[in-house]
Amino acid sequence: MTEAGASVQAVVDAGGESGARLLGALEERLTELCTGHGELLARYAGATITAGGKRLRPLLTFLAAGAPPPETDHLLRAGVAVELVHSATLVHDDVLDGSDLRRGRPTVVAVAGRRMATATGDLLFSRAFAELRATGSVASVRVLSRASSGLAVGELMQRADAFRVVEVDRYLERCRCKTGVLFRAACELGVLAIGGEPGPLGDFGERIGLAFQLLDDVLDVSGPPERTGKPRGADLLDGTVTLPLVLAARDDRALADLDLRSIATPEAAAEVCERIERTGALHRARETALRMVAAAKAGLPRLGDEQRAALELVADGVVERYA
Repeated sequence: MTEAGASVQAVVDAGGESGARLLGALEERLTELCTGHGELLARYAGATITAGGKRLRPLLTFLAAGAPPPETDHLLRAGVAVELVHSATLVHDDVLDGSDLRRGRPTVVAVAGRRMATATGDLLFSRAFAELRATGSVASVRVLSRASSGLAVGELMQRADAFRVVEVDRYLERCRCKTGVLFRAACELGVLAIGGEPGPLGDFGERIGLAFQLLDDVLDVSGPPERTGKPRGADLLDGTVTLPLVLAARDDRALADLDLRSIATPEAAAEVCERIERTGALHRARETALRMVAAAKAGLPRLGDEQRAALELVADGVVERYA
């Protein structure tokens, strides 16, 4: 088992048998939801779901409800809804970016084209809201709707910022929208599923989501491709400027003046990544993420020891994926 896999397993263990059963039920429900919409949509939605990574967002949903979490239908549907929205955004991002690989596997858009990929993402989004509607919780639907709007705003900001070095505050707001808002929603939905008030747990989720995105951007520059499942500097190739380049451009005038549209090959992107790394920007970006994780843990509200420990494990796991 990899170090990242071990950290996720530690979080699952912290949730006890209830958490493990909820994750098992989550997988069954996700598989079930990919059927019944025609063979083609079922195939591509299923491929997206099965490539779905470590289920970090539904894990947060379950743990926000307690450790061990209650095995209720409401909580299960909340976790399913969060994962479906996450999967939908990945499919739509790949359409916009024209990405061929996602986690080392061919993307839906690469295999089936833009129309089928767009339809697949739309299906996943619609099923997410159907899951929450079945809980009867208007507040939960509002939380996921707000997060979905934030995701769209983040994507629009990224398109507007393409091929230009922006200020750090602008970059961080974009990351908050693209990633932090769904981590916030994951925590808020877990609390709402037990009749609580989201409050600080939503703040915790947003902070670790923001750190997660920063470290993901560091990984894009540091590589290697066999770890990230995509070429080193893939963000540079599609014009997405991230914190490492923003920071590096302050110290390297050539990077600040670089015409980013001239980066047209994986080899050219890798050379720019090497130049960014030589400035020490990767270390500074990582330190920024570490401070966010520390602030998230420090801002946790009064919780039971087991629940606090489990949530802190999630936060630490965000950092360990970079190590």
